Amino acid sequence: MKNRIRQLVKEKNAIILAHNYQPPEIQDVADLCGDSLELSIKASKTTADIIVFCGVHFMAETAYILSPEKTVLLPNPDAGCPMADMVDPESLKEKKQALGNIPVVTYVNSSAAVKAVSDICCTSANVIKVANSIDANEILMTPDKNLAQYAAANTDKKIHLWEGYCPFHNTLTPQDVNKAKKDHPGACFIAHPECPPEVLKLADSIQSTSGMIKFAGESDHDSFILGTETGLLYPISKAYPDKKFYPASEKMYCTDMKKITLDNIYNSLENLTGKIIVPENIRKDALSAVQKMVAL
Repeated sequence: MKNRIRQLVKEKNAIILAHNYQPPEIQDVADLCGDSLELSIKASKTTADIIVFCGVHFMAETAYILSPEKTVLLPNPDAGCPMADMVDPESLKEKKQALGNIPVVTYVNSSAAVKAVSDICCTSANVIKVANSIDANEILMTPDKNLAQYAAANTDKKIHLWEGYCPFHNTLTPQDVNKAKKDHPGACFIAHPECPPEVLKLADSIQSTSGMIKFAGESDHDSFILGTETGLLYPISKAYPDKKFYPASEKMYCTDMKKITLDNIYNSLENLTGKIIVPENIRKDALSAVQKMVAL
C-alpha cells in the first residue's frame, strides 16, 4: 500500500504531510512530518498541486488558507479536534465585545472561521513572543486556557482565558508526572504548554512537539519523559535512537489523530475525496491573522 501511495503521489504531483502525532505507518509514507503550521508553510512553498494533510480538520484548513491554489485533502474528514470545537466565531465576537474589544490572540489549533475574527494567531512555540508584540495591556486568548496561562506567567500583560483545552494534555496530572519520574529516575521531563499549569511547574523544559525533538537532540540527557500525545514517541525515538523516551501518561492518546489510515490516503488521492475549502471571505481574514504572526 505504501508503494501504491508513493506512486500516486508521483503521478498526481502531490505532497503528503503528517503531523507528529500520526501513527508510525502514516509518518513513514509522508514527504514531511512536523508541527501543523510548519507543515502548511513548507507545503505552500512547494510546486505540488495537491496537499494531502494527515492530521485533523483545522490543520487541513490552515494548509488551504496558505495555499488556496492547491487542492487540499483530508483523507478522513471525521478527524477533528475537540479543543478547536470549543470556540466558535459568534461566541468569540460576543466575548471580545464584552471585554471592550481588546485584541484576540488565537492558537493555530482552531477553525479558519475563528482565526478570521482574531487579530493574530500564535503557536505553542511563539505564544509568549506574540503576546508581548501586541500594543495593548489586555488580551483575550483562545481557545486553550492552559496555553493562555502559560503565556500569562511569562508576560506582564493581563490575559483573559477562554475555557477551552486539549482533552488529552489537560488530563495530565502532577501525580502522573511524579509516577513517571519515579519509574524513570534521572529522566528529563519535557512538557507541552497545553498541559495544566501545575504540570508545567514540574517540567525541566516546556516545548512544542517540534521543540521537543530539537531539545532532545541538543540536551546532554540520555532519557526523557514526554508530557505530550504519545504519537511523538515514534518520530523522536527515530531521530535519536541512542536516547530513551517515555510517555508521561499512556492516557495522552488522541483518537482523532489516529483516524487516518493508509487506505484513507490512497482512496483520497485516487478519487480526490476529502477536499477542504475555506470560503474566500473567511480565508482572507484568517490569512491576515496568520501572516501577522509569521511576520514576527
